[in-house]
Order: sequence, then C-alpha cells, then structure tokens
Amino acid sequence: MIGIVDYGMGNLLSVYNAFDYLGAAVTICKHPEDLAGVDRIVIPGVGAFKDCIDKINQTGFFEALNDEVIKNAKPTLGICLGMQVMGKRSFEGGEFIGLGWFDADIVRLAPSDPILRVPNIGWNTIKYNKDVPLFKGLPDEPDFYLVHSYYMKANDPKDVVAVYDYTYDVTASVLKNNIFATQFHPEKSQEFGLKILENFIDWKP
Repeated sequence: MIGIVDYGMGNLLSVYNAFDYLGAAVTICKHPEDLAGVDRIVIPGVGAFKDCIDKINQTGFFEALNDEVIKNAKPTLGICLGMQVMGKRSFEGGEFIGLGWFDADIVRLAPSDPILRVPNIGWNTIKYNKDVPLFKGLPDEPDFYLVHSYYMKANDPKDVVAVYDYTYDVTASVLKNNIFATQFHPEKSQEFGLKILENFIDWKP
C-alpha cells in the first residue's frame, strides 16, 4: 500500500490518480498514525517551504515521518516541494529548518541568461544516473514538467542522481538509501513520469 501524505498542502488528487492508473494500492494519509499502515510513502508539495514545514509540524507528521522513513526505512518519494522539505534548510523568504534527511540547502534559481525566467515553468530535459533503478526504461534524455523558483543544492554530490541545465546544473532528483525525490512532477509528466512512478512501486532499496 502506498500512502500519500496529506499535511494540508500538495497536489494530492493528481498523484493519487497516477498511482491508481498504474494499478497500485494507494491511500491518502490524513493523520500521522496512518503512515504505520502503509508500505511506501509519498510526500507531495506545492507552495512555499515555510508553510510546508509549519504544516508538517502542526499536524504531527514531523515525528511520524521520521519514524517511518528514517527508523523503519520505508521506500519514500518526495515530489517538488516535498523534495525540498527533505533538505536541512531553505532560504525562501528567510531561513527555515527542514526535515534534514539530505545535507542540502534550498536556494533560489539564478540563471545567468536573462531570457530564462524564474519561476521555471515548463518542460526540461534531464540527465540522469543510469544505474538508478527508478529511472529504468527511460530514454537517454527524457523531459519532465517543472514549476519552481527554488531548488535543492546538495552538499554531497553523491546524493544528486539527475540534473537539468538552466545555464548551470540544477538538481532534478536526489537519492539516499530508501529516499528518492524529484524536483519535477512525475504525475504531470506523461509517459516518462508514469514510468518513474511505476518503478517506485516496484523499488526495493
């Protein structure tokens, strides 16, 4: 059973529908205790970092997520803001502390070409580590849909498994033990995104 975390922010329905389309058993976890009953966890997210981490704390999901993801090592997927909140801290509108699962800061996109806008909204081609099973079955340079102004700047380059070019390499995906996360939206990225979700269903970290 895949549990999608409902902490009050995030594109829950489209993520739910994508997994349901793939034939996966999926549920929405509205309460922290719901996480104990699922085998895999998805943390979606749309909005600002501070609002996200505040909601996670206020709803009691902070402790439950650490128990199930870190202590119990359940396979976990973070999407967009759900990826960013896994970092140590964000500089979006101030400085705020995240879950700290990745040694990383969340910083603003800063392309050197003035034609490239912030936020970056649209399709971008990614380059990825072909040894990562979550990318199995993808072509060499697939494109994915992104909507973001900030990104995860990892202090450990080994955590970064995919990037896209925005006049410099921007982190598109990270992987550490049982935790996989994407800055792009697989649920909005058509066949390539569905392939990643399908791989997540079968992933055995």
